[in-house]
Amino acid sequence: MTTPASAMTRCDVLHEDRFLIVVNKPHGVLSHPNPKSGKPQTSAFEGSYDADRRCFKTAAGVVWLLHRLDQDTSGVLLGAKDEKTAAACRALFEAEQVRKKYLALCSGGGALKPEGVWLDHLVTAHERNQVRSTVRHGQRPNAEAKYRVLERSALHRILLIEVELITGKTHQIRVQAASRQIPLVGDDVYGSFELNRKLRKSILAKRLFLHAHQLSLKHPASGQPLTITAPLPPDLSAVLEAAGMKAV
Repeated sequence: MTTPASAMTRCDVLHEDRFLIVVNKPHGVLSHPNPKSGKPQTSAFEGSYDADRRCFKTAAGVVWLLHRLDQDTSGVLLGAKDEKTAAACRALFEAEQVRKKYLALCSGGGALKPEGVWLDHLVTAHERNQVRSTVRHGQRPNAEAKYRVLERSALHRILLIEVELITGKTHQIRVQAASRQIPLVGDDVYGSFELNRKLRKSILAKRLFLHAHQLSLKHPASGQPLTITAPLPPDLSAVLEAAGMKAV
């Protein structure tokens, strides 16, 4: 019997079967709680979280968290309903056999080529309960992403891009874009404070424009291809429309 999704998650369910549960995580919701926070937190799945096993103990059973999205990022988040399935999925992630595509709105990208590959060496530092990554030049790349431009707007040279992560580093898309002088709209860590202020007024861009749009993998039980797509949230669609761009 399939475990009822409503007892496992507070998010909209994009796909569910005997083995997997895939949800659409909203902006502002954690993938899992931070035990060092000391504050009430809202996370994607219900119940207590076991950080060592990376799973939630919900009233309807255990859900293993298979990857993470930053709190400010919305979109596809994958969970498993049993430990064997979790191990199989994690092996797919480690073998880079899971395709993860994001939609990102960047500024200052008038000269960006229609498509390409970003290769960088990223270093992550933890300071004062904050995490920040930087690009370190002259070292062997450990972060790879493919991008393609979907649409351009003359307004602040804004462009909508689709990014496929080959690796999964902390804040990878945000850091790689900012290092190329095309910071993500609404990025209050790596972006431009002044530009973000202007865009809040002109196109109602009130938060980070980064959405985990699509995830594809071989189903761990059947071996059949599985692709899950999360629609762009209404607030981000409204930003595109205000910029004179087509909603995705």
